[in-house]
Amino acid sequence: MPTKTLLLTVALLLGLAAHAQPTSGERIAPGGRRAAARVEHGVASRYARSLEGRRTASGERYDHDALTAAHRTLRFGTLLRVVNERNGRAVLVRVNDRGPFVRGRSLDLSGAAARRLGFSGVVRIRYEVVDPATLPSRWPAPPPKPRHI
Repeated sequence: MPTKTLLLTVALLLGLAAHAQPTSGERIAPGGRRAAARVEHGVASRYARSLEGRRTASGERYDHDALTAAHRTLRFGTLLRVVNERNGRAVLVRVNDRGPFVRGRSLDLSGAAARRLGFSGVVRIRYEVVDPATLPSRWPAPPPKPRHI
């Protein structure tokens, strides 16, 4: 009887472990599984220019002219597509800080991101995590190398 229980337990654990591992072709979006393909709605505010040069939570210095954002939980380096719900403008930003720490707000955006979205104070937005592999490259593919036989 104990052997049956042991075999059943091992089979159950192996089944759970196999289910938890991604298959070789499955991609996990930056920011984790929970962040994949999920559109969030919220309110965004703009960083103050007076914070220019101060260290962010990721350790880099805040640049008012960079396309960056602060989010409470997403991993640093996660790319977000943010859309201004009022005028439809969109921008791609990278999470490099924690915040905002004001109730009811979802993102703090850099000055450059706020300018591209066309707002200066607070605005209703929607945002989603973007997989960098799906972005078009800025550079054309290099020419094929000649093969010497």
